Amino acid sequence: MHFEIEFTGHQNISSLHEKTIEFTKESHLTPKGDCILGVNASCGCKDIPIEMKKILKNSNTVVRFSIKVNDYSIKIVGKGHNNLLLDDPNDIVLRKSEFICPRTLAISCDKSSVSIPRDMVQLLNDPNTKGTFLIEV
Repeated sequence: MHFEIEFTGHQNISSLHEKTIEFTKESHLTPKGDCILGVNASCGCKDIPIEMKKILKNSNTVVRFSIKVNDYSIKIVGKGHNNLLLDDPNDIVLRKSEFICPRTLAISCDKSSVSIPRDMVQLLNDPNTKGTFLIEV
């Protein structure tokens, strides 16, 4: 099963956080949001299909993610967890840690914002750049 989320870039995307990657439905981004890779996301955790949420709420689930921007793409692997809430209306966060809050989509991920290729980040500094975030379970 897979689900795609569209997002756009923003001039303040720096992608320097060492523990998380975030996508938000918000259109505004301050320089402090160094984990955010995309704004104007087409959904938050709350909007993910119920069938997918059931799979994500299993500690044995391995989740694969792809982030695509123009000709660039990066793959990330994380884990689901039975305590995931998946009910934040605006944000989606991938975490290297095992911290869980309403914004957490997956834990124990193998990459964070700082892992994103700098060429991709440079493209995302343009608000006209569009990207796709793919969730596969």
